Amino acid sequence: MSLFLIAEVGINHNGDMSIAKQLIDSAADAGFDAVKFQKRTIDDVYTQEFLDAPRESPWGTTQRAQKEGLEFTKDQYKEISDYCAIKKISWSASAWDLRAQEFINGFDCTFNKVASPMLGHIPLLKLIAATQKKAFISTGMSTLEEIDRVVEIFQNAKCEFELMHCNSTYPMKEEDANLLCIPMLRERYKVNVGYSGHESSLLKVCAAAVALGATSIERHITLDRAMYGSDQAASIETSSLIGFVDAVRKIPAILGSGSKTLTDSEKSAREKLRISKES
Repeated sequence: MSLFLIAEVGINHNGDMSIAKQLIDSAADAGFDAVKFQKRTIDDVYTQEFLDAPRESPWGTTQRAQKEGLEFTKDQYKEISDYCAIKKISWSASAWDLRAQEFINGFDCTFNKVASPMLGHIPLLKLIAATQKKAFISTGMSTLEEIDRVVEIFQNAKCEFELMHCNSTYPMKEEDANLLCIPMLRERYKVNVGYSGHESSLLKVCAAAVALGATSIERHITLDRAMYGSDQAASIETSSLIGFVDAVRKIPAILGSGSKTLTDSEKSAREKLRISKES
């Protein structure tokens, strides 16, 4: 099975369509299969008290101004959809509330993504499962019992899904990756399991995840990790994307089949170098 690579734009576009398109360009040119955004209905996700609280940002001095500054409109998402079609790359967005998922359902996305914080939002999970589109489900911040419940929802809806092992810290320390959860989840639920990473390092953790059988990889991407935003430091800069994709896609071939056979190149070397003595 081929490795499915998702470039998580998330909110790293900072509300700027030009930045969003540059990130889409870089992901498509590097060979990612998809880009993913995040969608929130601000007044559904956050309380009025929170939105009124002070916060300095490029958009103003309140939490509301910051949150609204990071959201794209319907017309802007139509522009994103059209642009991804031109670039021949799939796209989707992870919804943080019911209205946001209904918004996403209005587009012809080929898959859904469940963010780790949403694993306790049962109405949202049921709405996503009802679309019958494949769902990638991140499992950060969750217990096995909580994952059991999510899996049951998607199985009952007969909706295809893939779990993604995840540690929801930004950035994640490499020693917290706990990648042996990948084969554990695969064995427990008999489904494909990917990896959604938030580490600041480029390749080590993702390479190990693929070696352990991850069937998908999701990483945040950015133009510059020093840019404004909470996710930038845990992202891969666009200048490194081509090398990243090339490396992780080669890992299955490097691992091989596990069968001990003589390759053609070894046969040639054997004829020159093999020493045979019976006694």
